[in-house]
Amino acid sequence: MSKTLAENAEEAGLSLDLRARARQTAGASSAVIYAAAVELLREVGAPITRLIDVGCGRASLRAFLGPRCTSYIGVDAILHRGLPEDVELVQLDLDTGRVPLPSASSDVVTCLETIEHVENPRALLRELYRLVRPGGVVLVSTPNQLSVLSKLSLLTRNEFVHFQERPGLYPAHISALLEVDLVRIYREVGLREIVVRYTGSGRVPLSAAEWPRMLSARTGFRGRAFSDNVLVIGQKPTVDIEPGAVERGAIEPGAVDRLRA
Repeated sequence: MSKTLAENAEEAGLSLDLRARARQTAGASSAVIYAAAVELLREVGAPITRLIDVGCGRASLRAFLGPRCTSYIGVDAILHRGLPEDVELVQLDLDTGRVPLPSASSDVVTCLETIEHVENPRALLRELYRLVRPGGVVLVSTPNQLSVLSKLSLLTRNEFVHFQERPGLYPAHISALLEVDLVRIYREVGLREIVVRYTGSGRVPLSAAEWPRMLSARTGFRGRAFSDNVLVIGQKPTVDIEPGAVERGAIEPGAVDRLRA
């Protein structure tokens, strides 16, 4: 009988226990990521009255959203120390469960620095799609595998820099995705109007220093090369299209835009 991923990891002396992996994150990401996420929401004109934050950690994103966000619900595997008492938290194993919230119940669904922690990114994106209302947006961020830092690590160590076997990385990070992977999955689940942006902040290889501000960018070659994280946002069509319908040929690509008009 074949062994599970967790059983194989246990034999190797690694812990793939969900809660153990969640604790390694400390429930927070860089403020640069939260600021970039809010900036991207502003760029696409997304309403943020109702927001579901999947993989919320300590709900650090909420402070960056401002007063326009009047309904914030966090979803995470564990209750992280430091989570504000007034945050509504839904605890869930994203590898195995369906978020116990109604479909089409949020203007925005965010999933920041979380998709790399799950076993099935496509299943997660399908769930994010379910939660967002037609016309709303799904925003995901993940480590940027195409940065100079990550490419150099792949060249010299044969592994992406954010997925090395060390505390806070592997086995907390288990799914390395390129930006093209995210764009393809967005299309597969039915999201459209897809935009890719970068944080404009990244670490210089073999150093704790950040790249100079003159190299900072949120788009294009400089953004991709010198940013540690990538963000992808997409809109759910106002006429709900069954996830994967375009890819299966059940509906022609241009029909999505005609239905939205």
